[in-house]
Formats: sequence, structure tokens, C-alpha cells
Amino acid sequence: MQTLHAVAALLTECFDAQHKATADWHVAEPPAHEPAPVETDATAAVADAALLHRLVLAQHLMNFRLWHVEDTARRTDVGADVIAECKRAIDGLNQRRNDYMEKVDACLVALLRPQLPALAPGQRPRHNTESLGMAVDRLSILSLKVFHMEEQAERADVVPDHRERCAAKLAVLREQRADLARAVLDLTAEFLEGRKQPKAYYQFKMYNDPSLNPELYNNAKG
Repeated sequence: MQTLHAVAALLTECFDAQHKATADWHVAEPPAHEPAPVETDATAAVADAALLHRLVLAQHLMNFRLWHVEDTARRTDVGADVIAECKRAIDGLNQRRNDYMEKVDACLVALLRPQLPALAPGQRPRHNTESLGMAVDRLSILSLKVFHMEEQAERADVVPDHRERCAAKLAVLREQRADLARAVLDLTAEFLEGRKQPKAYYQFKMYNDPSLNPELYNNAKG
């Protein structure tokens, strides 16, 4: 099926882009600013390969930044003000990470929808326990884990046992990333064959919303 090959190639390019960006951003600073906002919901009129690639990297950038802020937040040699600043940064990055995850989901659904076979009369739609956008987020995190575990496996300032243990973990992480990438392609095939239906899912995080978090709106009332 040509459509399946095309979608699989597009997704594989996105996964490779995550991995490449992880290495590139550790050499040179990642983009200072996120891409301009893009309106992408389940009814988006325009959804193409370039948009998906852009959204996947924007979402990966949030994970990249989160990784390093969370490292700083675990220091014990800095003051409470530094940890508080990290916590606020983590909250904001997590929100944008989630927002981009949903945009990736919506973009993928919009890309797939024209190629989906119609449901048979009386056929109940079947959905996956995890959406494509959620899986792309997990692949993003696995790319970061692979990079940083590889660093540990190559450190010259540690005992050989440390490098050996990290090399063993690295092999597992690489296998898990390959397994997940394959599972995403298999799930996409199920969508295109009509065995399951893709759907964008929204988490509606409440903690950052001053109208939904009681600690925020009650405090605002004085």
C-alpha cells in the first residue's frame, strides 16, 4: 500500500529528526524561540509533512529543555530560590510539551483521515490505549535517554564498572526505542487498514490555569 509506505517514511523521518536534534542541540544551543503558533486541531484544513515535522521538533524541544531544568532542580548545593525557579520553569515547559503533543496528535489524525476506509454499517470504532502523539512524546524522551546514557557509557572519569552498567542500559534503551518506533508504524498500518481509528486526545491540564486551580483562583480572591 503506497499510502502506508509514505506515512511510515514520514514518521520515520520525524523519529530520526528527534534523534539528530538531540545530538545537535547538545553541541550548539537549540532554537531560542519556539515556532510561531500553529492552529492544528482535529479539523485542521492544512496538515502536511512539513507541519508535522515542525510540530514534532517543537514538542521535542520542550522535552530537551525539561530534561536539563529537571537536572538542575535536583541539585542540593543551591538555594531554595533556584529550586523554586526551576519548578516554575518545569510547570511551564510541561504545559507546552503537552500542548505540542496534542498538536502532533491532531496533525497526524488530519493527515490520516482522508486515507481511512469507511466503517462498515454497525461497526464499532476501535481505539488504541495510547494515541500517536503520546507515542511520539515517548520516543522523544527515549532519544534523550539514549543520548545521556551514551555519555555515561563513555565517561573517562569513572570506574569501568560504571561504564559497563551504563552500556548495558544503553543497549536496552536503544532496543526499546526501536520497538516503540516499530509499534507506532504497526498502529498506523492498523488505522489505514480500518482495524482501528485514530483520535486526538486532550488532557486539559488544570494546574496552570488560574480559573481551574483552586490554589490560584482562591488566592486571587484574597
